[in-house]
Amino acid sequence: MLKPDEVADINLLCQFNLANTLEGLKIHKHEADTALVAAVERLHKQGLVTQHDGGYLTSLGLDAAEHAQALLTILRADPA
Repeated sequence: MLKPDEVADINLLCQFNLANTLEGLKIHKHEADTALVAAVERLHKQGLVTQHDGGYLTSLGLDAAEHAQALLTILRADPA
């Protein structure tokens, strides 16, 4: 079972635009949900994003985001 922190991390990875790796995310700590702020800090500590408040995906982060987004695509596919 996924922990809430892991779900938040995966949700954040799914927000990155894989079609344009030069497009990053900026999480404004004073405006964002605390779970989102914590997720981006965890991803930064793990080397998945370039900045503590978002930035760009690292090569490891790009791999993780691709896998996360692919999984969602599979799970959301119409089984018909």
